[in-house]
Amino acid sequence: MTAEFFASLILPLVMTLSSILPIISEDDLFSVFLSGCTDGLKTALSIFPTLLLLVVAVKMFTASGALDAVCSFALPFMNFLGIPADMFPVVVMRPISGSGATATVKELFSSAGPDSLPGFASSVLMGSSDTIIYTVSMYFAHINSKKTGFTLPVSFIVLLFCTYLSCLASKLLLQTL
Repeated sequence: MTAEFFASLILPLVMTLSSILPIISEDDLFSVFLSGCTDGLKTALSIFPTLLLLVVAVKMFTASGALDAVCSFALPFMNFLGIPADMFPVVVMRPISGSGATATVKELFSSAGPDSLPGFASSVLMGSSDTIIYTVSMYFAHINSKKTGFTLPVSFIVLLFCTYLSCLASKLLLQTL
């Protein structure tokens, strides 16, 4: 029995259990499902303006050339930390937009290659960090709070730490390969 065989059974098993569970359950699962959908739609409507503002701001940030300006400003500091220059756009886009960072990583892969140090370190960074602005804005919009306190500064320090460690781990791993 291979892993592919078991993987091919997952979807039919989930569908079968989803069909049998409402029949054998004593709870009214349909009303629970409708209640969950209603709560989900209320949450989606409450965070929609924040999400729309964030998407527009990200598009304006990249289209205005501010991304390039921030990258050139941070160049000496990133060089001091040993972070590859090709990785700068990923580091700048990661806290702002997950999809923007993914597109930036894709561009990096086409220019430097996925097996290069910047490509490898960007992949590690994408897996070890989160989109700070999106996460913080959605969380604080959901709890109706405008006071973020130390959330943003600490989040950016953690991102810098993740960036440094992803480069360090990638350098060490690529040396052993």
